[in-house]
Amino acid sequence: MFSTEIIYEVVTFSIGDTKSGTKMGKLQLKDTENGELLNCILWEEALNRLDMKLFRCGNLLKIASGSFNERYNNCLVSALELIKEAKTGISRQEQEETFAELQGYINKIKDEKLRDFVNKIYSENKDKIMISPAAKLMHHNYIGGLMVHTLECLKYAEKNMEIFFQRVKEDEVFAACLLHDIGKIFEYTVDTESGLIDYDENFRKEWISHSQYGFSICMTSGFKRVAKMIAAHHGRAEWGAIVDLDGKDLEPYVYLIHHIDDLSAKFGKTNVAMLG
Repeated sequence: MFSTEIIYEVVTFSIGDTKSGTKMGKLQLKDTENGELLNCILWEEALNRLDMKLFRCGNLLKIASGSFNERYNNCLVSALELIKEAKTGISRQEQEETFAELQGYINKIKDEKLRDFVNKIYSENKDKIMISPAAKLMHHNYIGGLMVHTLECLKYAEKNMEIFFQRVKEDEVFAACLLHDIGKIFEYTVDTESGLIDYDENFRKEWISHSQYGFSICMTSGFKRVAKMIAAHHGRAEWGAIVDLDGKDLEPYVYLIHHIDDLSAKFGKTNVAMLG
């Protein structure tokens, strides 16, 4: 039964166009008591009345006014009440500190040509890297999330390097961790006021994905093994990988970044609601 007392957590939000040319919002909420998902629609009139900050991932809301279907798993929403606002991401100080830690790993790369290559990318794009999310929905989807995710990958790699990674150079692993998602600084946009994340349509016009971007810049600069690790980091072709790890006769190093990336995505601070 519908109750205005149920507290929901914002899972996803997007705005699209209807066939008539008006705007329509799609909002997915999660019941904080039982974890059940509720799919909501908001017509343009409601969107015009509501503050976009309401739809930040991790926000806690109540439905103040809405019309449910018979199964109560879909709702046409006309009014929402904010219960608790989620953080937009890591603070400016945390951004600076995290970037400095990433710079520390860049400086650990002994190969001068590779170190200069990575350092140039980070130096020229610092402002974008500082605020970029690592995803729209799946993990580290908040301001500064890309840096947090990248740093987790580097720390996982460093901890296991001596035990598991004798057949690959430390320099290449660090570089692949630092660059595997670098295309996301162009693939996503983030509103620093509301924390809302979306895809950059201009990026989609030129590139297939962030994986293709990272792979391409490394290949063009001659870092083929780094490029191949980046190409495989999504694991499967249907998940966006350029190199499918179901393929035969792949060298062991190709699997590294996929598993490191997956650990961070699953066990790291997966969304802004977990920042506290």
